[in-house]
Amino acid sequence: MTAQQHAAYAAAHTALTGIRPAGDRAILVELPSLGAVLSLQAQLTAHPQPGQVDVIAAACTVLITADSPQAAQALAAHVRSLDLEVPAETASTLVTIDVVYDGEDLDEVAALTGLDRGGVVAAHTGQLWTAAFAGFAPGFAYLTGQDSSLEVPRRRSPRTAVPAGAVALGGAYSAVYPRQSPGGWQLIGRTDAAMWDLGRESPALVRPGDTVRFNAIRAQATVTHHQQSGTGAASKEEQATEGLAVRKPGLQSTIQDLGRPGYASLGVSSAGAMDRGALRRANRLVGNSEGDAGIELLFGGLELVALSDQVLAVTGAAVPLEITPPEEPRTAEEQVAIEAEQRTTAVRHPACDTPFALLAGERLTVGTPAAGLRSYVGVRGGLGGPEALGSRSTDTMSGIGPEPLQAGTILPVRTPAPGSIVGHPEVSPLPDRDEATVLRVVPGPRQDWFSDETLQDFLKQEWTVTPQSNRIGLRLNGHALTRNRDGELASEGTVRGAVQVPPEGQPVLFLSDHPVTGGYPVIAVVVHADLDKAAQLPPGTTVRFAAMLPAELPETPKESPHA
Repeated sequence: MTAQQHAAYAAAHTALTGIRPAGDRAILVELPSLGAVLSLQAQLTAHPQPGQVDVIAAACTVLITADSPQAAQALAAHVRSLDLEVPAETASTLVTIDVVYDGEDLDEVAALTGLDRGGVVAAHTGQLWTAAFAGFAPGFAYLTGQDSSLEVPRRRSPRTAVPAGAVALGGAYSAVYPRQSPGGWQLIGRTDAAMWDLGRESPALVRPGDTVRFNAIRAQATVTHHQQSGTGAASKEEQATEGLAVRKPGLQSTIQDLGRPGYASLGVSSAGAMDRGALRRANRLVGNSEGDAGIELLFGGLELVALSDQVLAVTGAAVPLEITPPEEPRTAEEQVAIEAEQRTTAVRHPACDTPFALLAGERLTVGTPAAGLRSYVGVRGGLGGPEALGSRSTDTMSGIGPEPLQAGTILPVRTPAPGSIVGHPEVSPLPDRDEATVLRVVPGPRQDWFSDETLQDFLKQEWTVTPQSNRIGLRLNGHALTRNRDGELASEGTVRGAVQVPPEGQPVLFLSDHPVTGGYPVIAVVVHADLDKAAQLPPGTTVRFAAMLPAELPETPKESPHA
Protein backbone atom coordinates (compact mmCIF):
# COMPACT_ATOMS: atom_id res chain seq x y z
CA MET A 1 0.00 0.00 0.00
CA THR A 2 1.35 3.45 -0.96
CA ALA A 3 1.86 6.40 1.38
CA GLN A 4 -0.91 8.26 -0.49
CA GLN A 5 -3.34 5.42 0.17
CA HIS A 6 -2.42 5.46 3.86
CA ALA A 7 -2.97 9.21 4.05
CA ALA A 8 -6.32 8.91 2.27
CA TYR A 9 -7.40 6.14 4.63
CA ALA A 10 -6.51 8.16 7.73
CA ALA A 11 -8.15 11.33 6.36
CA ALA A 12 -11.40 9.54 5.61
CA HIS A 13 -11.32 7.80 8.98
CA THR A 14 -10.88 11.14 10.75
CA ALA A 15 -13.53 13.00 8.74
CA LEU A 16 -16.16 10.37 9.36
CA THR A 17 -15.55 9.57 13.02
CA GLY A 18 -13.23 12.05 14.69
CA ILE A 19 -11.20 9.02 15.80
CA ARG A 20 -7.64 8.36 14.67
CA PRO A 21 -5.78 5.05 15.16
CA ALA A 22 -2.75 5.45 17.44
CA GLY A 23 -1.10 2.14 16.70
CA ASP A 24 -2.92 -1.16 16.87
CA ARG A 25 -3.95 -0.86 20.54
CA ALA A 26 -5.02 2.76 20.99
CA ILE A 27 -7.29 5.41 19.52
CA LEU A 28 -7.01 9.20 19.63
CA VAL A 29 -10.41 10.87 19.88
CA GLU A 30 -10.59 14.47 18.64
CA LEU A 31 -13.24 16.61 20.31
CA PRO A 32 -14.56 20.14 19.79
CA SER A 33 -14.22 21.41 23.36
CA LEU A 34 -12.66 20.81 26.74
CA GLY A 35 -16.15 20.07 28.06
CA ALA A 36 -16.50 17.16 25.62
CA VAL A 37 -13.01 15.94 26.59
CA LEU A 38 -13.91 15.91 30.27
CA SER A 39 -17.28 14.27 29.55
CA LEU A 40 -15.66 11.41 27.64
CA GLN A 41 -12.96 10.97 30.27
CA ALA A 42 -15.54 10.92 33.07
CA GLN A 43 -17.82 8.42 31.31
CA LEU A 44 -14.99 6.00 30.54
CA THR A 45 -13.60 6.33 34.05
CA ALA A 46 -16.97 5.71 35.66
CA HIS A 47 -17.86 2.87 33.28
CA PRO A 48 -14.63 1.26 31.97
CA GLN A 49 -15.09 -0.97 28.95
CA PRO A 50 -13.67 -4.48 28.44
CA GLY A 51 -9.98 -4.24 27.56
CA GLN A 52 -9.71 -0.55 28.48
CA VAL A 53 -6.30 0.26 30.02
CA ASP A 54 -5.70 4.03 30.11
CA VAL A 55 -7.68 7.19 29.35
CA ILE A 56 -5.49 10.28 28.84
CA ALA A 57 -7.33 13.59 28.49
CA ALA A 58 -5.77 16.69 26.93
CA ALA A 59 -7.03 20.07 25.74
CA CYS A 60 -8.99 18.75 22.75
CA THR A 61 -8.23 15.03 22.54
CA VAL A 62 -8.62 11.85 24.58
CA LEU A 63 -6.19 8.97 24.04
CA ILE A 64 -7.63 5.56 24.95
CA THR A 65 -5.34 2.53 25.18
CA ALA A 66 -6.47 -1.10 25.19
CA ASP A 67 -5.06 -4.55 25.88
CA SER A 68 -5.68 -5.86 22.34
CA PRO A 69 -6.49 -4.61 18.83
CA GLN A 70 -9.98 -6.05 19.15
CA ALA A 71 -10.60 -4.11 22.38
CA ALA A 72 -9.38 -0.90 20.71
CA GLN A 73 -11.86 -1.37 17.87
CA ALA A 74 -14.68 -2.04 20.33
CA LEU A 75 -13.76 1.08 22.30
CA ALA A 76 -13.92 3.17 19.12
CA ALA A 77 -17.43 1.88 18.47
CA HIS A 78 -18.42 2.57 22.08
CA VAL A 79 -17.12 6.15 21.93
CA ARG A 80 -19.24 6.83 18.85
CA SER A 81 -22.33 5.80 20.81
CA LEU A 82 -21.78 8.20 23.73
CA ASP A 83 -23.49 11.54 24.30
CA LEU A 84 -20.57 13.87 24.95
CA GLU A 85 -22.81 16.86 25.65
CA VAL A 86 -23.51 15.33 29.05
CA PRO A 87 -21.49 17.37 31.60
CA ALA A 88 -18.72 15.49 33.36
CA GLU A 89 -19.64 14.29 36.82
CA THR A 90 -16.51 13.80 38.92
CA ALA A 91 -15.81 13.89 42.63
CA SER A 92 -14.17 17.20 43.50
CA THR A 93 -11.77 17.92 46.33
CA LEU A 94 -10.74 21.45 47.31
CA VAL A 95 -6.98 21.80 47.65
CA THR A 96 -5.53 25.06 49.03
CA ILE A 97 -1.90 25.75 48.10
CA ASP A 98 0.14 28.50 49.75
CA VAL A 99 2.39 30.33 47.30
CA VAL A 100 5.25 32.80 47.61
CA TYR A 101 4.78 35.03 44.55
CA ASP A 102 8.37 35.87 43.59
CA GLY A 103 8.70 34.02 40.27
CA GLU A 104 11.32 34.95 37.70
CA ASP A 105 8.66 35.76 35.10
CA LEU A 106 6.24 37.70 37.30
CA ASP A 107 7.16 41.05 35.76
CA GLU A 108 6.88 39.66 32.22
CA VAL A 109 3.45 38.22 32.99
CA ALA A 110 2.40 41.60 34.38
CA ALA A 111 3.48 43.28 31.15
CA LEU A 112 1.75 40.68 28.97
CA THR A 113 -1.55 40.96 30.86
CA GLY A 114 -1.51 44.71 31.41
CA LEU A 115 -1.55 44.20 35.16
CA ASP A 116 1.02 45.13 37.78
CA ARG A 117 2.66 42.49 40.00
CA GLY A 118 -0.04 42.84 42.62
CA GLY A 119 -2.73 42.54 39.99
CA VAL A 120 -1.27 39.24 38.72
CA VAL A 121 -1.22 37.85 42.27
CA ALA A 122 -4.77 39.06 42.91
CA ALA A 123 -6.03 37.46 39.68
CA HIS A 124 -4.26 34.17 40.43
CA THR A 125 -5.53 33.92 44.00
CA GLY A 126 -8.94 35.46 43.36
CA GLN A 127 -10.40 32.59 41.36
CA LEU A 128 -10.91 28.86 41.74
CA TRP A 129 -8.91 26.66 39.39
CA THR A 130 -10.12 23.26 38.17
CA ALA A 131 -7.80 20.36 37.38
CA ALA A 132 -8.82 19.46 33.84
CA PHE A 133 -6.27 16.73 33.12
CA ALA A 134 -2.83 15.46 34.12
CA GLY A 135 0.37 16.43 32.37
CA PHE A 136 3.72 15.05 31.31
CA ALA A 137 4.88 13.99 34.78
CA PRO A 138 3.30 12.43 37.92
CA GLY A 139 1.57 15.17 39.90
CA PHE A 140 1.51 17.76 37.11
CA ALA A 141 -2.10 18.94 36.61
CA TYR A 142 -3.37 21.38 34.00
CA LEU A 143 -5.57 23.87 35.88
CA THR A 144 -8.24 25.95 34.13
CA GLY A 145 -9.37 29.24 35.67
CA GLN A 146 -12.69 31.04 35.82
CA ASP A 147 -11.58 33.91 33.56
CA SER A 148 -8.96 34.55 30.89
CA SER A 149 -7.18 37.51 32.49
CA LEU A 150 -3.98 35.49 33.03
CA GLU A 151 -3.79 33.82 29.62
CA VAL A 152 -0.20 34.28 28.47
CA PRO A 153 2.03 32.57 25.88
CA ARG A 154 4.76 30.17 26.90
CA ARG A 155 8.36 31.38 26.92
CA ARG A 156 10.05 31.63 23.53
CA SER A 157 13.01 29.70 24.92
CA PRO A 158 12.15 26.94 27.42
CA ARG A 159 14.26 26.55 30.54
CA THR A 160 16.37 23.41 30.78
CA ALA A 161 15.51 23.07 34.49
CA VAL A 162 12.43 24.41 36.27
CA PRO A 163 12.68 23.85 40.04
CA ALA A 164 10.25 21.60 41.89
CA GLY A 165 7.37 23.58 43.36
CA ALA A 166 7.43 26.32 40.70
CA VAL A 167 3.97 27.83 40.16
CA ALA A 168 3.50 28.70 36.51
CA LEU A 169 1.21 29.95 33.75
CA GLY A 170 1.12 28.66 30.18
CA GLY A 171 -1.56 29.56 27.67
CA ALA A 172 -4.92 29.30 29.41
CA TYR A 173 -3.57 27.04 32.17
CA SER A 174 -1.80 27.22 35.50
CA ALA A 175 0.21 24.42 37.09
CA VAL A 176 2.74 23.47 39.76
CA TYR A 177 5.88 21.60 38.68
CA PRO A 178 6.06 18.48 40.91
CA ARG A 179 9.80 17.91 40.39
CA GLN A 180 12.70 19.58 38.63
CA SER A 181 12.26 19.25 34.88
CA PRO A 182 12.60 21.24 31.65
CA GLY A 183 9.71 23.61 30.95
CA GLY A 184 8.60 26.64 29.00
CA TRP A 185 5.83 28.03 31.23
CA GLN A 186 5.96 31.49 32.83
CA LEU A 187 7.06 31.21 36.48
CA ILE A 188 5.15 33.44 38.89
CA GLY A 189 5.79 31.85 42.30
CA ARG A 190 6.82 28.81 44.34
CA THR A 191 5.36 26.40 46.87
CA ASP A 192 6.64 23.57 49.01
CA ALA A 193 3.46 21.56 48.40
CA ALA A 194 4.29 17.93 47.66
CA MET A 195 2.39 17.49 44.41
CA TRP A 196 3.31 13.79 44.21
CA ASP A 197 3.96 11.52 47.20
CA LEU A 198 3.68 7.73 47.06
CA GLY A 199 3.44 7.70 50.85
CA ARG A 200 -0.06 9.21 50.63
CA GLU A 201 -3.20 7.21 50.01
CA SER A 202 -3.67 9.38 46.92
CA PRO A 203 -0.16 10.06 45.53
CA ALA A 204 -1.29 12.99 43.36
CA LEU A 205 -2.18 16.00 45.52
CA VAL A 206 -4.38 17.36 42.73
CA ARG A 207 -6.36 14.90 40.61
CA PRO A 208 -8.50 15.62 37.53
CA GLY A 209 -11.78 17.16 38.70
CA ASP A 210 -10.34 18.71 41.87
CA THR A 211 -10.51 22.45 42.50
CA VAL A 212 -7.52 24.48 43.64
CA ARG A 213 -7.31 27.77 45.50
CA PHE A 214 -3.94 29.55 45.63
CA ASN A 215 -3.17 31.56 48.77
CA ALA A 216 -0.49 34.27 48.75
CA ILE A 217 1.94 34.26 51.68
CA ARG A 218 5.21 36.00 52.43
CA ALA A 219 7.06 33.20 54.22
CA GLN A 220 7.64 29.53 53.46
CA ALA A 221 4.81 28.06 51.37
CA THR A 222 2.67 25.25 52.77
CA VAL A 223 -0.29 23.19 51.63
CA THR A 224 -3.64 22.29 53.15
CA HIS A 225 -5.36 19.24 51.70
CA HIS A 226 -8.99 19.36 52.74
CA GLN A 227 -9.83 15.83 51.66
CA GLN A 228 -7.96 12.84 50.33
CA SER A 229 -9.36 10.63 47.61
CA GLY A 230 -8.20 8.32 44.86
CA THR A 231 -6.31 5.09 44.40
CA GLY A 232 -2.78 3.92 43.88
CA ALA A 233 -1.36 3.67 47.39
CA ALA A 234 2.03 2.05 47.70
CA SER A 235 1.74 -1.49 48.98
CA LYS A 236 3.56 -2.86 52.02
CA GLU A 237 6.85 -4.59 51.49
CA GLU A 238 6.36 -8.33 51.27
CA GLN A 239 8.18 -10.76 53.47
CA ALA A 240 11.25 -12.00 51.59
CA THR A 241 14.56 -13.67 52.24
CA GLU A 242 17.82 -12.05 51.18
CA GLY A 243 18.95 -13.93 48.13
CA LEU A 244 21.39 -11.99 45.94
CA ALA A 245 24.03 -9.30 46.40
CA VAL A 246 25.10 -6.99 43.57
CA ARG A 247 28.90 -6.99 43.24
CA LYS A 248 29.00 -4.91 40.04
CA PRO A 249 25.88 -3.32 38.51
CA GLY A 250 27.19 -2.83 34.98
CA LEU A 251 26.24 0.18 32.86
CA GLN A 252 22.55 0.34 33.82
CA SER A 253 20.75 -2.39 35.74
CA THR A 254 17.23 -1.90 37.07
CA ILE A 255 14.43 -3.94 38.63
CA GLN A 256 11.63 -4.49 36.12
CA ASP A 257 8.37 -6.37 35.89
CA LEU A 258 5.58 -5.79 33.34
CA GLY A 259 4.97 -2.26 34.60
CA ARG A 260 2.13 -0.21 36.05
CA PRO A 261 -0.50 0.45 33.36
CA GLY A 262 -3.66 2.29 34.28
CA TYR A 263 -2.15 5.42 35.86
CA ALA A 264 -1.47 7.52 32.76
CA SER A 265 -4.29 9.88 33.74
CA LEU A 266 -2.06 10.86 36.68
CA GLY A 267 0.99 11.38 34.46
CA VAL A 268 2.53 7.97 35.24
CA SER A 269 3.79 5.89 32.31
CA SER A 270 3.51 2.11 32.43
CA ALA A 271 7.33 1.63 32.50
CA GLY A 272 8.23 -2.07 32.88
CA ALA A 273 10.63 -4.28 30.93
CA MET A 274 11.73 -2.95 27.55
CA ASP A 275 11.78 -6.47 26.03
CA ARG A 276 8.70 -7.93 27.69
CA GLY A 277 8.97 -11.21 25.83
CA ALA A 278 12.47 -11.74 27.23
CA LEU A 279 11.30 -11.06 30.80
CA ARG A 280 8.40 -13.46 30.35
CA ARG A 281 10.78 -16.18 29.10
CA ALA A 282 13.14 -15.65 32.04
CA ASN A 283 10.24 -16.06 34.46
CA ARG A 284 8.85 -19.14 32.72
CA LEU A 285 12.28 -20.79 32.82
CA VAL A 286 12.57 -20.44 36.61
CA GLY A 287 8.95 -21.37 37.32
CA ASN A 288 7.58 -17.90 38.08
CA SER A 289 4.51 -16.07 36.96
CA GLU A 290 5.33 -14.15 33.77
CA GLY A 291 4.94 -10.77 35.48
CA ASP A 292 7.32 -11.35 38.40
CA ALA A 293 10.14 -8.85 38.89
CA GLY A 294 13.61 -9.56 37.55
CA ILE A 295 16.72 -7.61 36.54
CA GLU A 296 17.08 -5.71 33.27
CA LEU A 297 20.66 -4.86 32.32
CA LEU A 298 22.27 -2.97 29.47
CA PHE A 299 25.43 -4.20 27.67
CA GLY A 300 26.15 -6.87 30.30
CA GLY A 301 28.69 -6.18 33.06
CA LEU A 302 26.49 -7.40 35.94
CA GLU A 303 28.01 -9.45 38.78
CA LEU A 304 25.77 -11.14 41.35
CA VAL A 305 26.70 -13.18 44.43
CA ALA A 306 24.22 -15.70 45.83
CA LEU A 307 23.62 -15.31 49.56
CA SER A 308 21.57 -18.51 49.50
CA ASP A 309 20.95 -21.20 46.88
CA GLN A 310 19.08 -19.76 43.89
CA VAL A 311 17.79 -20.84 40.47
CA LEU A 312 18.31 -18.24 37.71
CA ALA A 313 17.82 -17.82 33.98
CA VAL A 314 19.23 -15.16 31.65
CA THR A 315 17.37 -14.23 28.46
CA GLY A 316 17.36 -11.43 25.90
CA ALA A 317 20.75 -10.42 24.50
CA ALA A 318 23.20 -13.20 23.62
CA VAL A 319 25.73 -12.89 26.47
CA PRO A 320 28.43 -15.18 27.89
CA LEU A 321 27.74 -16.34 31.45
CA GLU A 322 30.34 -17.41 34.00
CA ILE A 323 29.86 -18.83 37.49
CA THR A 324 32.89 -18.81 39.78
CA PRO A 325 33.17 -20.61 43.12
CA PRO A 326 33.02 -18.78 46.45
CA GLU A 327 35.82 -16.32 47.13
CA GLU A 328 37.22 -15.42 50.52
CA PRO A 329 34.05 -14.43 52.44
CA ARG A 330 33.42 -10.70 52.40
CA THR A 331 30.22 -10.54 54.43
CA ALA A 332 28.74 -12.38 57.38
CA GLU A 333 25.97 -13.71 55.14
CA GLU A 334 28.48 -15.21 52.71
CA GLN A 335 30.47 -16.75 55.57
CA VAL A 336 27.40 -18.53 56.94
CA ALA A 337 26.37 -19.71 53.48
CA ILE A 338 29.80 -21.11 52.58
CA GLU A 339 30.23 -22.93 55.87
CA ALA A 340 26.78 -24.51 55.60
CA GLU A 341 27.93 -27.29 53.25
CA GLN A 342 30.63 -28.29 50.77
CA ARG A 343 30.45 -26.36 47.51
CA THR A 344 31.81 -26.93 44.03
CA THR A 345 35.16 -25.33 43.11
CA ALA A 346 34.81 -25.51 39.31
CA VAL A 347 34.12 -22.55 37.07
CA ARG A 348 30.91 -23.10 35.07
CA HIS A 349 29.50 -21.51 31.92
CA PRO A 350 25.72 -21.97 31.81
CA ALA A 351 23.81 -21.21 28.63
CA CYS A 352 21.36 -18.38 28.14
CA ASP A 353 17.67 -19.23 27.86
CA THR A 354 17.90 -22.18 30.23
CA PRO A 355 17.55 -22.45 34.04
CA PHE A 356 20.65 -23.00 36.17
CA ALA A 357 21.61 -23.11 39.84
CA LEU A 358 23.64 -20.41 41.57
CA LEU A 359 24.73 -21.82 44.91
CA ALA A 360 25.38 -19.80 48.04
CA GLY A 361 28.65 -17.88 47.73
CA GLU A 362 28.98 -18.37 43.98
CA ARG A 363 29.31 -15.37 41.66
CA LEU A 364 27.52 -14.96 38.33
CA THR A 365 29.14 -12.66 35.76
CA VAL A 366 27.15 -11.51 32.72
CA GLY A 367 29.47 -10.61 29.84
CA THR A 368 29.21 -8.27 26.85
CA PRO A 369 26.49 -9.14 24.31
CA ALA A 370 27.45 -10.73 21.01
CA ALA A 371 23.96 -9.84 19.75
CA GLY A 372 21.18 -7.72 21.19
CA LEU A 373 21.42 -5.05 23.86
CA ARG A 374 19.40 -5.88 27.00
CA SER A 375 19.51 -9.00 29.15
CA TYR A 376 16.98 -10.19 31.75
CA VAL A 377 17.78 -12.19 34.87
CA GLY A 378 14.87 -14.18 36.24
CA VAL A 379 15.19 -15.54 39.79
CA ARG A 380 13.06 -18.41 41.03
CA GLY A 381 10.39 -16.88 43.30
CA GLY A 382 10.85 -13.43 41.78
CA LEU A 383 12.56 -10.41 43.31
CA GLY A 384 10.83 -8.91 46.35
CA GLY A 385 10.80 -5.43 47.83
CA PRO A 386 8.10 -2.75 48.06
CA GLU A 387 5.71 -2.01 45.22
CA ALA A 388 4.80 1.44 43.90
CA LEU A 389 1.35 1.61 42.30
CA GLY A 390 1.23 -2.16 42.01
CA SER A 391 4.64 -2.62 40.38
CA ARG A 392 8.30 -3.06 41.35
CA SER A 393 9.51 -1.50 38.08
CA THR A 394 12.00 1.35 37.99
CA ASP A 395 10.68 4.29 35.96
CA THR A 396 13.76 6.29 34.97
CA MET A 397 11.78 9.34 33.84
CA SER A 398 9.37 9.84 36.75
CA GLY A 399 11.64 8.46 39.48
CA ILE A 400 8.98 5.99 40.64
CA GLY A 401 10.19 2.59 41.81
CA PRO A 402 13.55 1.40 43.14
CA GLU A 403 16.79 3.16 42.29
CA PRO A 404 19.03 1.57 39.63
CA LEU A 405 21.19 -1.18 41.11
CA GLN A 406 24.47 -0.23 42.76
CA ALA A 407 27.39 -2.21 44.10
CA GLY A 408 26.36 -3.60 47.48
CA THR A 409 22.62 -3.65 46.75
CA ILE A 410 20.93 -6.64 48.42
CA LEU A 411 18.09 -8.12 46.38
CA PRO A 412 15.44 -10.01 48.37
CA VAL A 413 14.04 -13.11 46.69
CA ARG A 414 10.49 -14.25 47.34
CA THR A 415 9.47 -17.80 48.17
CA PRO A 416 8.52 -19.77 45.02
CA ALA A 417 4.84 -20.52 44.55
CA PRO A 418 3.87 -24.02 45.75
CA GLY A 419 3.91 -26.53 42.90
CA SER A 420 5.84 -24.30 40.49
CA ILE A 421 8.44 -26.02 38.33
CA VAL A 422 11.31 -24.79 36.18
CA GLY A 423 10.75 -24.63 32.45
CA HIS A 424 12.43 -26.09 29.38
CA PRO A 425 15.09 -24.14 27.45
CA GLU A 426 13.74 -21.56 25.00
CA VAL A 427 15.18 -19.33 22.29
CA SER A 428 15.49 -15.53 22.40
CA PRO A 429 14.79 -13.99 18.97
CA LEU A 430 17.28 -11.19 18.29
CA PRO A 431 17.69 -8.65 15.47
CA ASP A 432 20.47 -9.23 12.93
CA ARG A 433 23.12 -6.53 13.39
CA ASP A 434 24.11 -6.75 9.72
CA GLU A 435 20.63 -5.96 8.39
CA ALA A 436 18.12 -3.22 9.05
CA THR A 437 15.49 -4.28 11.57
CA VAL A 438 12.01 -3.88 10.12
CA LEU A 439 9.39 -2.45 12.49
CA ARG A 440 5.77 -2.45 11.34
CA VAL A 441 3.85 0.76 11.95
CA VAL A 442 0.29 2.06 11.75
CA PRO A 443 0.44 5.54 10.12
CA GLY A 444 -0.60 8.49 12.26
CA PRO A 445 -2.30 9.75 14.26
CA ARG A 446 -0.63 12.96 13.00
CA GLN A 447 0.79 11.96 9.62
CA ASP A 448 -1.32 14.77 8.12
CA TRP A 449 1.35 17.14 9.47
CA PHE A 450 3.62 15.75 6.75
CA SER A 451 3.41 15.63 2.97
CA ASP A 452 3.00 12.38 1.07
CA GLU A 453 6.62 12.68 -0.04
CA THR A 454 7.81 13.05 3.56
CA LEU A 455 5.80 10.02 4.66
CA GLN A 456 7.35 8.04 1.81
CA ASP A 457 10.80 9.22 2.89
CA PHE A 458 10.08 8.10 6.45
CA LEU A 459 9.04 4.64 5.27
CA LYS A 460 11.73 4.06 2.64
CA GLN A 461 14.94 5.18 4.30
CA GLU A 462 17.02 3.36 6.89
CA TRP A 463 17.38 5.11 10.24
CA THR A 464 20.43 4.74 12.48
CA VAL A 465 20.04 4.25 16.24
CA THR A 466 22.04 6.91 18.10
CA PRO A 467 23.93 6.60 21.42
CA GLN A 468 21.47 9.08 22.99
CA SER A 469 18.80 6.36 23.06
CA ASN A 470 17.55 5.14 26.44
CA ARG A 471 14.50 3.68 28.18
CA ILE A 472 12.52 6.81 27.34
CA GLY A 473 13.02 6.59 23.60
CA LEU A 474 15.03 5.31 20.67
CA ARG A 475 16.59 8.35 19.00
CA LEU A 476 17.11 7.91 15.27
CA ASN A 477 19.25 9.70 12.73
CA GLY A 478 18.72 9.98 8.99
CA HIS A 479 17.46 12.36 6.33
CA ALA A 480 15.48 14.93 8.32
CA LEU A 481 11.69 14.93 7.97
CA THR A 482 9.92 18.23 7.28
CA ARG A 483 6.40 19.27 8.25
CA ASN A 484 3.81 20.67 5.86
CA ARG A 485 2.26 23.07 8.37
CA ASP A 486 3.46 25.78 10.76
CA GLY A 487 2.79 26.11 14.47
CA GLU A 488 2.92 23.59 17.27
CA LEU A 489 0.64 20.72 18.16
CA ALA A 490 -1.22 21.03 21.46
CA SER A 491 0.04 18.44 23.93
CA GLU A 492 -1.87 15.18 23.73
CA GLY A 493 -1.55 11.61 24.97
CA THR A 494 1.12 9.35 23.53
CA VAL A 495 1.70 5.60 23.57
CA ARG A 496 4.67 3.27 23.74
CA GLY A 497 5.75 2.84 20.13
CA ALA A 498 4.81 6.36 19.01
CA VAL A 499 7.29 7.90 16.53
CA GLN A 500 7.42 11.62 17.32
CA VAL A 501 9.07 14.10 14.98
CA PRO A 502 10.59 17.14 16.76
CA PRO A 503 11.26 20.36 14.78
CA GLU A 504 14.76 19.25 13.72
CA GLY A 505 13.17 16.33 11.86
CA GLN A 506 14.98 13.39 13.52
CA PRO A 507 12.40 10.86 14.83
CA VAL A 508 12.16 9.56 18.39
CA LEU A 509 10.53 6.17 19.00
CA PHE A 510 8.92 6.23 22.46
CA LEU A 511 9.69 3.23 24.67
CA SER A 512 8.79 2.05 28.18
CA ASP A 513 9.52 5.21 30.22
CA HIS A 514 8.12 7.73 27.72
CA PRO A 515 6.13 10.78 28.91
CA VAL A 516 2.37 10.19 28.81
CA THR A 517 1.79 13.39 26.81
CA GLY A 518 3.77 15.05 24.06
CA GLY A 519 3.62 18.14 21.86
CA TYR A 520 5.30 16.92 18.67
CA PRO A 521 3.34 15.27 15.84
CA VAL A 522 3.39 11.46 15.76
CA ILE A 523 3.93 10.29 12.18
CA ALA A 524 3.35 6.59 12.98
CA VAL A 525 3.13 4.08 15.82
CA VAL A 526 5.04 0.79 15.96
CA VAL A 527 2.69 -2.16 16.43
CA HIS A 528 2.71 -3.80 19.84
CA ALA A 529 4.12 -7.10 18.57
CA ASP A 530 7.31 -5.44 17.22
CA LEU A 531 8.27 -3.33 20.26
CA ASP A 532 10.50 -6.00 21.82
CA LYS A 533 12.73 -5.77 18.74
CA ALA A 534 13.32 -2.08 19.41
CA ALA A 535 14.52 -2.85 22.94
CA GLN A 536 17.39 -4.94 21.56
CA LEU A 537 18.83 -2.44 19.06
CA PRO A 538 22.33 -1.16 20.02
CA PRO A 539 23.63 2.22 18.85
CA GLY A 540 24.81 2.07 15.25
CA THR A 541 22.25 -0.47 14.07
CA THR A 542 19.65 0.49 11.50
CA VAL A 543 15.85 0.47 11.42
CA ARG A 544 13.33 0.57 8.60
CA PHE A 545 9.60 1.13 9.05
CA ALA A 546 6.94 -0.79 7.13
CA ALA A 547 3.44 0.72 7.06
CA MET A 548 0.37 -1.45 7.63
CA LEU A 549 -3.30 -0.71 7.97
CA PRO A 550 -4.98 -2.04 11.14
CA ALA A 551 -6.91 -4.58 9.02
CA GLU A 552 -3.62 -5.97 7.67
CA LEU A 553 -2.11 -6.64 11.08
CA PRO A 554 -2.04 -10.21 12.40
CA GLU A 555 -4.31 -10.86 15.36
CA THR A 556 -2.50 -10.85 18.67
CA PRO A 557 -3.77 -12.41 21.90
CA LYS A 558 -5.23 -10.39 24.71
CA GLU A 559 -2.71 -9.82 27.46
CA SER A 560 -2.85 -9.46 31.21
CA PRO A 561 -3.46 -6.03 32.81
CA HIS A 562 0.32 -5.68 33.01
CA ALA A 563 0.82 -6.30 29.29
